[in-house]
Amino acid sequence: MAVAVAVETPLQDEVRALIAALNAHLQPLSPPEFQFQMTVEQMSDADTTVFVARDEAGRAIGCGALRMHGDGLAEVKRMYTLPQVRGKRVGVALLEAITALAREKGVRTLKLETGNTSGFEPAWRLYERAGFTRCAAFLDYPDSEYSAFYEKAL
Repeated sequence: MAVAVAVETPLQDEVRALIAALNAHLQPLSPPEFQFQMTVEQMSDADTTVFVARDEAGRAIGCGALRMHGDGLAEVKRMYTLPQVRGKRVGVALLEAITALAREKGVRTLKLETGNTSGFEPAWRLYERAGFTRCAAFLDYPDSEYSAFYEKAL
């Protein structure tokens, strides 16, 4: 499957639909107070760059974002691929694009928070295969049984 990944605005219907699908997917997996979701409006802030993966027909099939925090730290946010394209390396392509931009921007440490309950195993595999390792809670995330934290030195 050929996939094109590019920086796009999150303020478009296709990205709104991806984020709505992501939120619906996450809702039953963790309590609401341990879901740290950015809206598409928040994703459009200057500190965040959104990547959209598109298939050969130009249909949006996945997304992810890089959020800059300063002092050499950035965060991977809102990673999602449509269920019908999972296992076809769309998430890998998104994560590679996010990591490449982080390097260009001089990021020294790339971190992320994901769920730590059943249903998140594919996310853990994606991040671990990309060289991320588990770490402690960071920024203002609470340390809880519902979150898994990862980091990668760039």
